[in-house]
Amino acid sequence: MADSKVTRSRRRKKVPYRRVLNFPQTKGKIVADVELSLSSDYRAVDIRFEDKTALTLSIEPCFRIAPVLANWKTGNYRLLKRWQPVLS
Repeated sequence: MADSKVTRSRRRKKVPYRRVLNFPQTKGKIVADVELSLSSDYRAVDIRFEDKTALTLSIEPCFRIAPVLANWKTGNYRLLKRWQPVLS
């Protein structure tokens, strides 16, 4: 009779708090335009799609936005363009 092995469940490494939000309603949509609005009373990133819908990300004050355009076609990150950071 074989000895039964006792296995321990793997413990997950504690990762610093990270929150990821997905927007499944935008999947498959074609982006027509992206606009960054910065004024004294309104800050937002507006992603407009060809079907005349838009995903707007309102930004609270005291944020630093560092826009980057990347290519993921091969599955690896490849930087295409980096813009100067924008402070709100």
